[in-house]
Amino acid sequence: MRRQAHRPTLITDAPRSQSDELRSRQTRYVVMMLIRAGFLLLGGILISVGVPLLPLWLSFCVAGMVILPWLAVILANDGPPKEKHRTGYRPPQREESAPAALPAEQRTARVIDHDF
Repeated sequence: MRRQAHRPTLITDAPRSQSDELRSRQTRYVVMMLIRAGFLLLGGILISVGVPLLPLWLSFCVAGMVILPWLAVILANDGPPKEKHRTGYRPPQREESAPAALPAEQRTARVIDHDF
């Protein structure tokens, strides 16, 4: 009988470990830089082949080579989203009015005498 490989059930609200987050951000960065290198190679191939509308295709490749590094750095430095209870945001609560003070006539005077 073959065992099925499956992920264990997550029973906690604990965030992912820092090493897992770092590994996923590094992988995302490398993939985006490989796509950038692909744009560079594609631009070189397009120039050597001499395709029609070459300036349009080259501007597309240059835009990809300029925008991708910027996005890759931003996404690589981005951390996990903060949880609601850790952001410091608390919804406005309804203010309860303080009980009105009694008028002076209705107060009972309490006298504390120091003589016994």
